[in-house]
Amino acid sequence: MSTFHGIVPPLVTPLLGRDQLDHEGLERLIEHVLEGGVHGLFILGSTGEAPSLSYRLRREVIAAVCRQTAGRVPVLVGVTDTAFVESIVLAEYAADAGAAAVVLSTPYYFPAGQTELLTYVRNVVGELPLPLMLYNMPALTKVWFEINTLQKLTDLEGIVGLKDSSGDLDYFAKATRLKEQRPDWSILIGPEAMLPAAMRLGGDGGVNGGANILPRLFVECYDAIVARDDVKLAELHRRIVDFQRIYDVGKYASKHIKATKCCLSLLNICDDFMADPFHSFHAPEREQIAQILQELDIPVVQG
Repeated sequence: MSTFHGIVPPLVTPLLGRDQLDHEGLERLIEHVLEGGVHGLFILGSTGEAPSLSYRLRREVIAAVCRQTAGRVPVLVGVTDTAFVESIVLAEYAADAGAAAVVLSTPYYFPAGQTELLTYVRNVVGELPLPLMLYNMPALTKVWFEINTLQKLTDLEGIVGLKDSSGDLDYFAKATRLKEQRPDWSILIGPEAMLPAAMRLGGDGGVNGGANILPRLFVECYDAIVARDDVKLAELHRRIVDFQRIYDVGKYASKHIKATKCCLSLLNICDDFMADPFHSFHAPEREQIAQILQELDIPVVQG
């Protein structure tokens, strides 16, 4: 049985300033997604702008989320870093706060070879106080967890699965076959429109950014896949694909996070302040996002 499954939104990090957490916004966001029926929370990932946050602020986020979630769903904490020791220190803090697992991608900036990556992960697991989910994010880290490397890591009990954000369904299919050796592994998809296809290939659910905004939609989509209700699934997936238009607004690579935070601010859930070097959408883009939400019959708060 897979350790983690279902819809696990990668939470945005609500901010009021460069190093100031929007505590009230974070509380509203957590309650919003939990009321939507999500199966877990993933904090300090790409959508959470983790690499741009100070270590102090990351600890503040971990403490606040674990305290408010209070065990209602498992909390997974991103600990990816360029420095080995910082990943371990953050993992220890997450364990003390009550997190269920940590999530680790390949170290960014210096591209590691697969042999180096294999040794790195083995060394990390030996130091971790919590189970580890690997995170394949080659677009941002420049390095894949290649399937052969994952195969060699199946012997580590401390690893409990993989979140794949590559968008490569052939790779995803090969990753799910590793469950033949590790049936306890959870294989989760990042790109949200691929959720049905990924689960048909043997996936366990999704770490989908859109679930910050529309958690119930993604949970119902997951439930329809599990129930094999193809009619309901077709309608829900059509709505998810329609929702993807928000990610076409803007022109920079940061537009996915900007769009997500913009939606949340239009729903009066949290502020849309972005961590440096990014800035939130200006009025024209904000109007485009509001228009898309209104066309989807999602009420927005203007102003």
